[in-house]
Parts: sequence; C-alpha cells; structure tokens
Amino acid sequence: MDTRAAAQRFADTWQHGWTHHDTDAIVALYRDDAVHISMPFRPPHEGRAAIADYVRWSFTGETDPQVTFAAPLVDGDQAAIEFRVHALDDDRPVTLAGCVLVRFDADGLAVRTRDYWHTTDGHV
Repeated sequence: MDTRAAAQRFADTWQHGWTHHDTDAIVALYRDDAVHISMPFRPPHEGRAAIADYVRWSFTGETDPQVTFAAPLVDGDQAAIEFRVHALDDDRPVTLAGCVLVRFDADGLAVRTRDYWHTTDGHV
C-alpha cells in the first residue's frame, strides 16, 4: 500500500463528497470495522454504518459547502490532512477549519480517524 496515494485519495474523496454531500463515497474510504472520533471527548463512531450516520448528521442544516483539503502529511501508515469549509449552516455563513488524522490498512482503507475542528461565524 502506498500511504501517500491512499491519503491523497482520502482527501480528494472527502473534498468532493463533502461538497456534494455524498455520504456513500466518503464511507467507502473506511474499512467495515473502522473507528472515527470527531473531536476529543466525544464517543467514537464504531463501524462503517455508525460513521455513515455521523456523516449524514454532520451535513444536516448545511448548504452550499465550499470545501478544500490540503496536501496530506504522511508518516508510515498514517496521514494528517488539514481542511477548511465555507458553508451556510441554517442559512448562516460559517467557516469550519480542522485536521483529520488517519491510519490506513494494507488495502489503503481508513481503520482509525480522529478529527479536530473549530467553527466560527462568517467566511474567514
């Protein structure tokens, strides 16, 4: 497995999937038994179905997302990828900026991910 290629595919798919609210494309990046943690202290989303539920929930109320993912930073089987989103949240302009940490399996699927992100009002 080429971690750099897997990480770039992850970033590109998330960027396109988030922009178009394509949950299926995003969830296909994860192994069936993957674990995702969104923000510290939140309970983990365990398994592809739970990750899909979380992604669908996170898109609720969001319209017109303009999403960018930076080039992944890769080390071994892991990557860190920054992202930024300008969107409307219940018709209110917001900016979300964050980073996802990803560990990949031998097939290039995400087995564990953790997000750190923050939002602010307006598009900054």
